[in-house]
Amino acid sequence: MQSLLLLKEQMQEMIAYVNFHAPLESCGLLAGRDSKVEKIFFVQNQAQSPVRYVMDPIEQLNALEWIESNNMDLLGIFHSHPTGPEIVSQTDIAQAAYAVTYIILAPVDGNWRARGFWIENSSFREVTLQIT
Repeated sequence: MQSLLLLKEQMQEMIAYVNFHAPLESCGLLAGRDSKVEKIFFVQNQAQSPVRYVMDPIEQLNALEWIESNNMDLLGIFHSHPTGPEIVSQTDIAQAAYAVTYIILAPVDGNWRARGFWIENSSFREVTLQIT
C-alpha cells in the first residue's frame, strides 16, 4: 500500500482518543475499502502501559468480525507513542502480524503527529497518509 486516505474528522477522532489515554499507549483498527478508511475501532490496551500495547482480544475479534461481515478490509492498525518517537519501534516491527498500514501517533512540539508505515520482513517504509 502506497497511501491511506482518511478524513480530517477521522484523524481528529484518533488524536482525541490517544490524547485522552496519554500517558498510556492506546490503539485501534481502521477498516474500509480501496485504501479509504470508512470506520475506526478504538480497542482497549490491555497492557495499560506507556510503552507497549496489547489489544483486548475480544474487542479486536469483534471488530474483525464486523469488518468481514460488512465486506470491508482491515486497512490499518494505529497506536500511540505518548513519549515518542514518531516512528516504529523494534517491538512494533517484531509484533507486526498483519499486512496493513501501521499508524504511529506521537507528540511533536506539543501537537500529536501521525505517520504511516508498512512493516514487512523485519523492515519498514513510510506510507503517505492523505488527509482530506
